[in-house]
This record gives sequence, structure tokens and C-alpha cells, in this order.
Amino acid sequence: MSLTLDTPLSDALGDKVATRLSKAFGMSTVGDLLAHYPRRYAIRGELTPIGGLPIGELATVVAEVRKVSTRQMRNRPGGMLEVVISDGEGELTLTFFGQAWRAAELRTGRRGVFSGKVGVFNERLQFSHPDYQLFDDDTDGSAEADEMVRTPIPIYPATAQVASWAIAGWASDVLDRLGDVPDPVPAELRERRSLLTARQALEWIHRPEESPQIDAARNTLRLHEALVLQTALAQQRQAVRRMSAIRRPAAPGGLLERFDEALPFERTPDQITVGEAIAHDLTADWPMNRLVQGEVGSGKTLVALRAMLQVAESGGQAALIAPTEVLAGQHLRSMTRMLGPQLAPELMPTLLTGQMPAADRRKAALRVASGQARIVIGTHALLSEGTTFADLGLVVVDEQHRFGVEQRETLRAKGTSPHALVLTATPIPRTVAMTVFGDLDVSTIRTMPAGRAGIQSFVAPLAEKPAWFGRVWERTAEEVEKGHQVFVVCSAIDAEKETKAPARPGSDDGTGGAAPIVPGEAPKPHWGVVQVADMLKRHPRVGQLRIATLHGKMPADEKDAIMQSFARGEIDVLVATTVIEVGVDVPNASTIVILDADRFGVSQLHQLRGRVGRGGVPGLCLLVTEAEAESVARERVEAVASTLDGFELAEIDLELRGEGDVLGDAQSGVRSSLRLLRVVKDASLIALARSEAERILEADPDLSGHPELAEALARRVTQEERAALSKS
Repeated sequence: MSLTLDTPLSDALGDKVATRLSKAFGMSTVGDLLAHYPRRYAIRGELTPIGGLPIGELATVVAEVRKVSTRQMRNRPGGMLEVVISDGEGELTLTFFGQAWRAAELRTGRRGVFSGKVGVFNERLQFSHPDYQLFDDDTDGSAEADEMVRTPIPIYPATAQVASWAIAGWASDVLDRLGDVPDPVPAELRERRSLLTARQALEWIHRPEESPQIDAARNTLRLHEALVLQTALAQQRQAVRRMSAIRRPAAPGGLLERFDEALPFERTPDQITVGEAIAHDLTADWPMNRLVQGEVGSGKTLVALRAMLQVAESGGQAALIAPTEVLAGQHLRSMTRMLGPQLAPELMPTLLTGQMPAADRRKAALRVASGQARIVIGTHALLSEGTTFADLGLVVVDEQHRFGVEQRETLRAKGTSPHALVLTATPIPRTVAMTVFGDLDVSTIRTMPAGRAGIQSFVAPLAEKPAWFGRVWERTAEEVEKGHQVFVVCSAIDAEKETKAPARPGSDDGTGGAAPIVPGEAPKPHWGVVQVADMLKRHPRVGQLRIATLHGKMPADEKDAIMQSFARGEIDVLVATTVIEVGVDVPNASTIVILDADRFGVSQLHQLRGRVGRGGVPGLCLLVTEAEAESVARERVEAVASTLDGFELAEIDLELRGEGDVLGDAQSGVRSSLRLLRVVKDASLIALARSEAERILEADPDLSGHPELAEALARRVTQEERAALSKS
């Protein structure tokens, strides 16, 4: 029967194969299988004499079968077929396990082209399960040999249960029976970009006859991906604009105006520009959906608070969700301080977290439900069913990458199409913003407030200079003697107890939140909070200072008490995990020592460094690492030391890590849609696709005139993925 991309794999290849592909890769249709593209191609290369075969590499020979034998295997059922071939000078053994049937075609005297990875067994050269093509008995095979050498071999992402060669066979099988393939790219755009048809692109990416066909197929399929994704995002932007929102204008002489008049400083140009964009969004007929990115300390909190005040003028409530109890508590204190004694009582900023005493939590929840609290700050407790709002008009998500899609949407569902403001201190490269947050309007705060003393960053490379470890602690003592305070950051709570795999960056589950970016690259952490605190208390100079510890496993009230004590200057050295990564503001903290710095990502190191140099005190960041020079881990650390520009570091981060990690697990819809597209390398293609998608939808909003694109959207961007995109 003729297959379509929507044909179930069970109908196309049988239940057994379909089950294997479903378990291994989550595939269910022919389209899923054909979208599982080869990750690379092996080129057989020039024919090599058997005597000169390179061990461990793919090689190809033309040879004649000299001897065929089978024998039972000792340690597992089935037989082993051994075929000795010769090119007239050297000999090579072909080995096949459980495939005795091949003896019928690999008869003595047959000639052919044999290709495989060169191994050695019992001091004899060997191909295990090689590819081969036998020549017709009446030819010398030279033409066939030349053709086989030129043909690339597709290598697919595979598993121990599903081999690459099996996937290649199934892909070839369905391609033979595949009917028409809808082309999501309009004919005019396809001609303008010199693209292949969709059918030809699939044929050439799975069964190329020569290398140039691979590039042509990839170029076509990359644009398919980009156009489908950008069309989905553009549709999402349209959907938001079709929703109705309550207008929230600022009133003359109202809360916002009073707040601005009382500010003891001038807002930066970027704060003003972004503030005006938000103010305009809040008076539109549809909900605001804006991402504000800016460096640590650039004033995102001020921008968010002004938006909250504008919403409060109409009696609406604003809810800010923060990733940690420490950060939520700090937001409450800093916003209350900024509002001052006149405005704070009117707005009643209220904290709601999961670890508050039950009586305090009930009291806070009542204020929120009654509408008495017009500014609400909390953690995941805001998402619980028991938390209700009188009139939720604005949702502010702080550090969006720390929240899952569903969590953000749960909070928005507590109001009627509330406006949404997403904040991030992790600078996002333009292409990532366009790809992952393409349904959001993106604003950037680049200018920093005046009066910042700046930060100097240095790498302490213990692999080459172990004596520097002692100097780090002498420097710590010197800073405290000047009247300043010091953070010491560890990648674990207790390094001796860490036996499981490291946590994903940003968590604080006992590993402290750090994780090697390259799997297996970073060793077990040398230093945890427990070990460092113990060492420092025995240090001749640092041991005389006031030392405290802080990590995510502590009770919330204890964490909050320690941070407040540190902020008041009652603690000299705070040894902590990444619980201090985001938003902790202690202007007198001059120095941050980051141990096992190679266990952190670029953006996380940059975030941590932003804890110092926040006031008039010059900041010092000491990145302590045992990573070897020129390793990727060391490159990350040295990149952070080389610049304070978070946007430059974001690009470096993307190059070092690959976008899979940068996009984040929460963006599941986006990540599963990216197969060939690369957000850095394909920036211009993504920009083209975005403008084309907008042009298409402007003329054809429901895609009735572009049924192939609509079909590709339905196939590639599932309802679940659309939900992910809409909540990004």
C-alpha cells in the first residue's frame, strides 16, 4: 500500500518494529521515523589494500571470498559465520553472529566490496558485521565498486536495542512505499531559496548517492523546521491578541506618579524605555506578554514594581513568583523599602511561601483572597489550590528558567487573562529569544545604574599553581579586615556524601545546584559547604572571623535569618551553595570565592559573580578550579573571568554547551521541534522564517490557502507542544 507521513508504524512496518521504535524514540508514525535524520555520514573513501588497513577506522576493500565456515558459540546460543576474504595479497576475516544464512550468498569465489570498522582478533584483521555488495558473477565489479565507495553511509541516533543499520533499513523501506509528501514551504519561497521538494529532501537525507545531496537536503529541511516553528509562534502571538484583557492605565497623581516622585535617583535610559513599553502594554485590549532581560543589578525589580503599581491603580493585584524562599523574602523587603512608609501600607505587600508557619500562611492567604494585598510575593505556594486572588491582573515570573511551563500557566489561570511579565538575569542571545520566546515581546536593559564600583575576576588554577589555594583564604581575611564581607560558594552541601549524579544547574537538592555541562567531564566535587566551613574555622586568620553556612536543605526561617544577619553585617564569611545565586543583595559584600568553579555553567558563574560589587565597594571574584588548562571546563571558567558582558558570555555559553542545554527542559515543545536547526548557526534562516511566517499569516490567518503548512504544523507541533509554546 502507498504510505503517508501519518501512516502508523504498526501498519507500515508491523507491530514488533513499531513497538521497538516507540520504546526507543517515542515514534508512532512514518513521519516520525523519517524525521529521525542521520546524525552523520560515514564515507567509505578510497579502496584500501588489506595489508594497509588502519586499525579502528572505517575502511573499504575489494576482495574475493576464499573460505567460509560456521561454528557454535560457547557462551551464547546461535552460530558464528566466519568468512575469509583476500585481495590477492592480504587476508581479512568477516564475522557474523547469528546470521549463518549469509553463507548461501558469500560463497567461495564470489567477489565484492566489503566495508566495516577494522578490528583485530587472534592477531588477524577482522570486520565484524560489515556492509558488503557482491558483484554479478559475469563482471569484474569495478563500476559497482566505484559507486559503492562514493555512496555515503547514514549513521542514525541509535540505542543498544535499535541499531543504526536497522533504522536505515526501515527508513529505506518506508521511502520505497511513500506517496506524495506535502511541502510546507510555499512554491514561491522554495524557488526563491532554490530548495528541494519535501519528497526529494527526505530521499536525499536518508539515501544520498553523493555528499552534495546531503547538504541540499539539510538546507531544505532546516527551512521547513524554521518556518513551521516560527509560524506556530506567530499564531500564538495572534491568539494572545485575540484575548480580552482589562486595561490598567496609570492615573494622574496616582500610585505610580507618587512612587516616581519619591524615587531618590534617576532611572536609567533603558529603565525608562522598557517602563514605557510595559505601561503601553498594560493599556492594550489584549494581555501583555513581555520578557525583560537584563544584567544582574540592572534594575529589573524596579521595572516590575512600577508595572505592579500601575495594575494596582485599578484595584488589581500583582503576583511575583520567585524560585527560592530566600529570594522571595528579599523581594518583599526590597519592594517594601522602595515603596516607602506612604505607599507600602496602601498596597500591603504580602509574602506567601510553603514553609511559613500555618497561622501566618492562613493570614497571608486571607489578605490575598480578599484583595487587601495588592502586591503578592511568593514561591510555589502561590500555585496551590488554596491560594486564590480577588483580581489578579499581573503575573511576574522572576528567573523564568527556574520554572516549568505548567507552573507558570497555573498561576496565570488564577486570573482572567492577566498580563504577564517575565524577568531574567540570564542574557539570552537574540536567536534563542527569537526561537524559544518568539511569542513574547522582548525588552533588554543594558545600561547599569550609576555608582557601581565594578568587579574584577581572576582564575585560581590549582592544577598548575596549588599554592594559590592558600592565597585565596589570605585574600578573604584581608577583605574582612577592610570591613567588607565575603561569599564562599560550593557546588555541594557535603562533598563526602555526594554519590549520585550531579543535579541540573539551578537546583539545590544536596549537590548545591552545580553540574558538569559535558557529561562525565567534571569529577566529584572536592569541596562542600560542610568541608569548607570546617576548614575555615581551623584557618589561622579566617578562623577568627564570624563564619556561617547556608544551603537549600535548611528550614526557610533559618535561611532567612542567616541572610538577614549577613545583610546587617553580623556575619563576615558566608559559606553557601547556589541558594545565593539569584537576587541576594548585600552592598557591603566585596568578594565571592567560587570553589570547583568548573562544575558550574558560564551563565551560572556570571549570576553568582553578580552578588558582589553591588554598592560602592569594588567587587572581587575568585574562580577556584582544578580543571586542566585547555579543557572545555577550564574554557568556561576563563571565559567568565575575561568579560563582565553577560550578553557576550551568553554567546560563548551557547558555543560551549550547545543550545540543547541553553533552551532548557521547560521548553519541551521547542526542543523536540529542533532536529537540524541550530539557533546560533542558523540565525539568518530563523529571521527569514519569522518574517515569512508573519507575511503568510497576515494574508492568510487561518492558513486555508496554505494547507500543506497547516498540515506540517499539526504534525510537528502537537497540542502539547503548542501548550509549551504558549506558556514559555
